[in-house]
Amino acid sequence: MGQRRSFGTPNRSDIRSNQSDPTLGKEQAALLKTRLINEAHEIGFDLCRICRPDAVPQVPEGLRGFLAKNYEGQMNWLAERVHWRENPAELWPEAKSVIMLAQSYSPDEDPRIVHGMPDCGAISVYARNKDYHDLVKKRLKRLARWLIAEVGDETQVKVFVDTAPVPEKPLGQAAGLGWQGKHTNLLSRDLGSWFFIGSIFTTVELEVDAPEVNNCGSCTACLTACPTDAFPEPHKIDARRCISYLTIEHHGPVDEDLRPLMGNRIYGCDDCLAACPWNKFAVEAREIRYHARDDLRAPSLAELAALDDTEFRAKFSGSPIKRIGRNRFVRNVLYAMGNSGIQDYLLQIEDLIQDPDETVADAARWAKERLK
Repeated sequence: MGQRRSFGTPNRSDIRSNQSDPTLGKEQAALLKTRLINEAHEIGFDLCRICRPDAVPQVPEGLRGFLAKNYEGQMNWLAERVHWRENPAELWPEAKSVIMLAQSYSPDEDPRIVHGMPDCGAISVYARNKDYHDLVKKRLKRLARWLIAEVGDETQVKVFVDTAPVPEKPLGQAAGLGWQGKHTNLLSRDLGSWFFIGSIFTTVELEVDAPEVNNCGSCTACLTACPTDAFPEPHKIDARRCISYLTIEHHGPVDEDLRPLMGNRIYGCDDCLAACPWNKFAVEAREIRYHARDDLRAPSLAELAALDDTEFRAKFSGSPIKRIGRNRFVRNVLYAMGNSGIQDYLLQIEDLIQDPDETVADAARWAKERLK
């Protein structure tokens, strides 16, 4: 998930060399780890920790419980290759270490401010500029190449950033990056909620770090902040009620009971992340391409609703928003218009009732009735 509400995507990227199995002495491994951490910081990562691929024995029970209750909604691919999702050691049996990395994308303001602007859309912080998959993956590959150069061509590595059946958040906790909060996302003593995570699996045996313990205590700020009550209990999420899922992963019309609760959130939702008290330790993102574009901080709903497919692709080129397509995005914008209370939108909404995409037309009809 990054650090965003993440449900993953079914692709994978890796770097490989030959099939030998490098072995280091204890002193060599300790020195290599120190240099690895320094190199990771130089490349742009804020945290670097190590664990073993088999360090997450609790994952199978949690994953199977999630699937048994159909919490995945339309994300049918979560049930595919479940044996890999349950046990990272099965994904690549030759791997001996997992290098877990974190990179801050902390915003410079509270993202919930835009909720008080009914004529504007709320876009999740992570999606207000360049696609983090591309930026993090490039850094992971750079660090992986460095590791190969340090240890030798016999080293094997694979890099992942929310793009494979890898339980990245449990691995992040096992490595000591942070702990999974009651909202299921990873939290850090050093970075708060706002960070992306990536991993490098390698055949090099590195010194592991101590796992992080849960530091949420009795706090329930993230749970009570959720507009749609998507948490049936602490540490459990029903994606079918999560606004991030509804605006990004869900195809077709959203349940009419949930539409009013979405407010003006048109791509993702940060409410549970933003509510966390640990954000007082968040550090500003060093990567300028994570800083919000001015036109995406509080974009005009009227302007977004007017986008055709070509304009949509041009506006969101290089953005993660592009992957959901114009129709799903305009559907979300229309829900926000319906929730706005702004009568001036009725003429524009009336035009979109004739949209060739039935989901957009349905959203327009709903928005019209709600404003009336």
